[in-house]
Amino acid sequence: MDLAEIRSELNNSEKRLEDFRGLFDLDEKKKRIAELEVEMSEPGFWDNQEKAQKIISEVNGLKDLVQTFEKNEEALENLTVSYELVKEENDEELRAELEEEIQDLTKNLNQFELQLLLSEPYDKNNAILELHPGAGGTESQDWASMLLRMYQRWADDKGFSVETLDYLPGDEAGVKSVTLLIKGHNAYGYLKAEKGVHRLVRISPFDSSGRRHTSFVSCDVVPEFDNDVEIDIKTEDLKIDTYRSSGAGGQHVNTTDSAVRITHIPTNTVVTCQSERSQIKNREKAMKMLQSKLYALEIEKQQAEMNEIRGEQKEIGWGSQIRSYVFHPYSMVKDHRTNVEIGNVNAVMDGELDPFIDAYLRANL
Repeated sequence: MDLAEIRSELNNSEKRLEDFRGLFDLDEKKKRIAELEVEMSEPGFWDNQEKAQKIISEVNGLKDLVQTFEKNEEALENLTVSYELVKEENDEELRAELEEEIQDLTKNLNQFELQLLLSEPYDKNNAILELHPGAGGTESQDWASMLLRMYQRWADDKGFSVETLDYLPGDEAGVKSVTLLIKGHNAYGYLKAEKGVHRLVRISPFDSSGRRHTSFVSCDVVPEFDNDVEIDIKTEDLKIDTYRSSGAGGQHVNTTDSAVRITHIPTNTVVTCQSERSQIKNREKAMKMLQSKLYALEIEKQQAEMNEIRGEQKEIGWGSQIRSYVFHPYSMVKDHRTNVEIGNVNAVMDGELDPFIDAYLRANL
């Protein structure tokens, strides 16, 4: 870049930061942090641990936004000083260093903008993520376990915590179904981009003939709702079963009927939970999951009605995969909604999902 291009990039970054300042109201965020910190210092704050954790999560999320914004502002100030120095001394080494730092700032501003895009009502909530293999037995179940690891790695990189609410192992390998509670600020906002069918193409390690196989796993994502969200669930509409946990490890597994399965008969919605030793706690968590699912169903129903009014139609089924992961005959992951492609399939399986999530959120503004 010549000096004029560098100056133009700095001016563009300055304008973006000014737009961000107005968009997310820096002063209001600082005021909210102060209010929550006062609440956190009050006696009895930890009496309701669930509420306390939500407040802490909100504070951390707000602080992250404010600190990131201020860090980007400081970086721009330093780059402006460096620009003046390069202009005076015409040092090629300094210029190359400045160009690299401008690219880093642009990348950071893009990431910050993505955080600001998460402004829908439930984006800030924790996420309940379920994986269900399609037809194909062991091959599909193994694919589900690969996706499970991918989402766990992604969550770890984001600093989110992951709790396994339900886990049903496969007959030979993989998983028949798994439900995760992913906790962290904006967890649902990010992971809503993952809802849909994920397709795998590879040489199956379970096929002695070395043939290529295609497998499908559906990923369902709903926000975890607070207790103040009211969903009318009638006792007579519920079928509640208890059974012995089937997850791996743990002294309590397979010793008592602590796992709980709740079926909402009118909608045929089924939730299961076996993460706690106590049947009562598993029942409480399962009811919360059911509440979230029924609320999400209502939202989807409203959206479907609006789409019908607009004349929009969307395919539903295994043929409408959102993303394909190809291991053979070449290496590529392609998102069919945004056409984003990444050649390093192993990096994606290690949790590098942000390019797909970023593109999806921007496309759905």
